[in-house]
Formats: sequence, C-alpha cells, structure tokens
Amino acid sequence: QVQLVESGGGLVQAGGSMRLSCAASGLTFSSVAMGWFRQAVGKEREFVGCISRNSGRTYYANSVKGRFTISRDNAKNTVYLQMNSLKPEDTAVYYCAGRIFGTMTSLYLTESDYGHWGQGTQVTVAS
Repeated sequence: QVQLVESGGGLVQAGGSMRLSCAASGLTFSSVAMGWFRQAVGKEREFVGCISRNSGRTYYANSVKGRFTISRDNAKNTVYLQMNSLKPEDTAVYYCAGRIFGTMTSLYLTESDYGHWGQGTQVTVAS
C-alpha cells in the first residue's frame, strides 16, 4: 500500500523558514516523480513545485520561485520542501504527490499527473 506522509508544518512568522518532509512507503521511491501542491482556505489547490525521479530537474511556480527549494533523498524515501522568506500568502495546507513510472528526468505540473497523495500539513505564516 502506497503511503505519503507529510510533516514539518506549523506556525512561522513572515520572513521565516520552514522545511516540510514527505516520507514515502509501499513503493520504490526512485521510480516516483514527486510534486508539492498547496491549498489555501477558499481557494483551489495549486501547484508549488516538482522534482524528477533522478533529482536532476526541478520546476517551481512563479509565486515561490527563488524562495522554495525541493530536494529528495532516495535512500531515505523522502522528498523535502524548503521554504524561505515566507509570506502570509503562503499560508495553506501543503500536499506532496507522487507519480509512479515516467522517465528519469520528466517533470509533472498538474494534479492529474499524480496518482498518490499525502494527507497534507498545515503551514501558517503570521504577519
């Protein structure tokens, strides 16, 4: 059974940093492209960023580019989202998502690309 479990959310002051983790189980992690999405209250879920299977490529939404960094440790079956210079508008529930199969370097930007999702973790940025 595939499981993705996010952790690391919480409350942070504007301008601060936070690192989210997403631990995967029930799959061969190196075969999974990973993405991060977020959903603020009253808004649709939106793409944050993604990373290829081999970690060689990443892609970010314009709203987080230069502030957020995605990385992965295939030995630990974990993907990370490092968030710096946080803003109140970054407040949302953050979800990790996994797509099994695909090429080693492909990136996936839409929700429909992903078949596995975590339960989400709340990030609140106070002004």
